[in-house]
Amino acid sequence: MGFLHLVIGVGLVLGVMILVHEWGHFVMARVFKVRVDVFSIGFGPRLFGWKRGDTDYRLSALPFGGYVRMAGQDPTEIDSENHQWVSGNSAAKTNAAATGTGTATADRRIPGVPVGAQLRSAGWATDELTSKPRWQRALISFAGPAVNLVFPIFLLGGLYLVSGEPVIPYSLQPVQIAALSTDKDAPKSDLRPGDLVRAINGTAVATWDEAFKVIDSANLEQPLRLDVEEKGASRTITVRAKDITAASYVLGVLPIPPVLDSIQPGDPADQAGLQSGDVVRAIDNQPIHYWGQFVDAVRNSGGKNLTITVERNGQMVQANIIPKLRANEAGEPTYQVGVAVKDDTVYQKVGFSQAMRDGVTHTGYIIERTAGTVGLLFSGKVSIKQLQGPVGISHLAKQAVDRGSAAVIQLMALISVNLGILNLLPIPILDGGNILLLAIEGVMRRDLSMGFKERFVQVGLVFLLVLFAIVMYHDVLRRLAAHS
Repeated sequence: MGFLHLVIGVGLVLGVMILVHEWGHFVMARVFKVRVDVFSIGFGPRLFGWKRGDTDYRLSALPFGGYVRMAGQDPTEIDSENHQWVSGNSAAKTNAAATGTGTATADRRIPGVPVGAQLRSAGWATDELTSKPRWQRALISFAGPAVNLVFPIFLLGGLYLVSGEPVIPYSLQPVQIAALSTDKDAPKSDLRPGDLVRAINGTAVATWDEAFKVIDSANLEQPLRLDVEEKGASRTITVRAKDITAASYVLGVLPIPPVLDSIQPGDPADQAGLQSGDVVRAIDNQPIHYWGQFVDAVRNSGGKNLTITVERNGQMVQANIIPKLRANEAGEPTYQVGVAVKDDTVYQKVGFSQAMRDGVTHTGYIIERTAGTVGLLFSGKVSIKQLQGPVGISHLAKQAVDRGSAAVIQLMALISVNLGILNLLPIPILDGGNILLLAIEGVMRRDLSMGFKERFVQVGLVFLLVLFAIVMYHDVLRRLAAHS
């Protein structure tokens, strides 16, 4: 069942999102009357399909993703079926040599005049991609990422309409500090349990959800300024968070009850006899009121034996547990016991318009977070080690299938946004790189040489292969560390 969930998860999360991406290219190509030779669901050998018009709609052997092949998409071959206008014009060379007429004209293109304009003026086929104006080709390239960025609105909107909008109870409550975190990454501050946070960096925050949004968008190079209230008295304190991890601890532990769920078989929690539904009351006789306090106690344990007291069916039960050092999702070694907190998310029914508005809002939030992470990656503030590769994504997809349709849809929305933003980066071989080339040609008012374009693509391919190898390496290390 685990392998089946893995296959289903990867097919839904990666396959569907890549297919949606290619569908965007396909639709825009047809809008501009570009001939599409192949629309494939999957890669590899063709299994079966049908031909409608000029397009072969096919199912290929590897059903994870897909591709669109447009006429004239290869810049070294224009209208390959009808005219064989090839860089170097090998057919002309062969004919010239055979008839003894000397050296053939190697390329009939006119320097400084766009290929598309030459094709149209010469009466050649105008359903080739290269025969279209640059702005149309740029829109065709942009359409794939654009659909990836828009599609989550309908995914999430549909989820909220059918299942209701997910709400974590405490997120809509006032920001009252429950307890301070003792995690090693937690920043030092003068906050005290019971403090009410009224504003962060001058922005009023009425709920935890509003507070998180302000912190997420804050410039962490500057200290966070918190306006707090305690028993009617107001004061302002500053907290310096060195990175996004430290920023997540600024408001202390979250007011989440310490109720256990999803005990992993064979892990320390399972070996200690802990059960789903247990409520953690104490560790080594230190009271536990919130989930974050339990997590901090485990992480700070140093791997020593812990005496844990849980409430089970109204009875207090004690157990001994020894945390194991394992890699967390960021690849950092962390003491863990193999248990998750009970999900207390509730779902509120909303109408169609509200569901779609929430879809827009939450998609915008994902785009903002993803773009911010990409910016931090290029600035060196986020390590490439933290990126998830195919192995990590497959693991997340399997977990999502295990948790249900809502988790799958939310992960699909996240992956879709990531695909959209990454494909818009001005990197050769990606859609953004193609748009960049077209923009340069538009400014220069002429086509770049075929040699330059080929080298441009080669550089992009090498860059992506190296990046893929690095991400895969750390991806595999994380999974090995998690299972060791």
